[in-house]
Amino acid sequence: MAGFSLAKRSLDITRELGMVVPRAVAGLSESTGWVPASPRGARQFGEVMLDELALTGFSLLGGNLTERVRPLSECEPAAKEMAELGIDGAHADPVPLRATAVQRRRLPGVAGGLAYERMMFEHDPALPKTLEAEGLGGPARAVVHVCRHTDGPRPWLVWVHGAGQGGTEDLVLSRIGRIHHKLGFNVAMPVQPGHGCRRREWPAYPDMDPLGNVAGMMRSVSEVRAVVRWVQPQATAVVVCGISMGTPVAALVSHLERQVDAVGLYTPILGLNGMIARHLSRFRGSDRGGFRELLESPVVAQLTSVIDPLAVDPAPPPQHRLIVGAWHDRMAMREPTTALQERWGGQLYWYDGSHVGHIFSRRVQRVSERFLRAAADSAESV
Repeated sequence: MAGFSLAKRSLDITRELGMVVPRAVAGLSESTGWVPASPRGARQFGEVMLDELALTGFSLLGGNLTERVRPLSECEPAAKEMAELGIDGAHADPVPLRATAVQRRRLPGVAGGLAYERMMFEHDPALPKTLEAEGLGGPARAVVHVCRHTDGPRPWLVWVHGAGQGGTEDLVLSRIGRIHHKLGFNVAMPVQPGHGCRRREWPAYPDMDPLGNVAGMMRSVSEVRAVVRWVQPQATAVVVCGISMGTPVAALVSHLERQVDAVGLYTPILGLNGMIARHLSRFRGSDRGGFRELLESPVVAQLTSVIDPLAVDPAPPPQHRLIVGAWHDRMAMREPTTALQERWGGQLYWYDGSHVGHIFSRRVQRVSERFLRAAADSAESV
């Protein structure tokens, strides 16, 4: 039996890796503006390949996720409560952040590298009763990486990472050193539950369980709100940005914390459960059909209404809202960017590459730095 499972696993890996190139070509062919026989077209193909490889990796590693499909009836009480509470009622005000430990560290690099702190704090998000009853609430160790200047006050950037991130490599990939040293920002990077140094700690997030996913995102929102309230007295401006799975968190925080001065969303997603369901249809086939049916159900849609970025009213004015979409995005696709732009207004920048590829774009970097400078300058002029 074990031999059969191993053989099936090997076959799955071989099949999925073999589909990476065809899926990349198909995705680009379905899109517009791709000219294969050009340097730009070659770059776009490479970036879309990265998206497909990342999706394949998530799929193959997903073999360790729960195999139990939660019955729809178990989601109905929470869905009813979430619909009654709404966003403002479902998200309790966070308790003040009190550090339990601070570790001072340094990343190697030019000019002595980048000094940062890993700060830990206990946090209970005070989830709604139905989620608490499922054992999804309660305190957990939260973590935030902080880069700050010794003087102040300064503008602060609170950066919310995406799925599979949360490690110290984010400090490099997100060009935090440049934002910290060149733009003069202090930076806080909360580690979402189930990521980075919290990967092996409770609670697991994300998962195939729709209740767990909603509870996990609500916990993340509460932790980031606690960080925002902690930095605010030290800040000339507070900017909250999120990438991919961090975008709904950033959006919700910009609604719930009215002192936020600017908000940025990079390659945004709308529904985490819906996004997982869409990709299950590509990778899992019929053996995960029960999960897809559950995640796409009207009950789960009602459940996730309290983490819907389209239902929020961001505190920052339109000129201090930025949405960066990727034209050839194979993970979140283009629809969330378009829908958010129609709802939010503000600044929109389309990157001509992929979901993963925009991280390395100098053009996106310039747009981001202009956005951050404008937010800091505007706050200081008030």
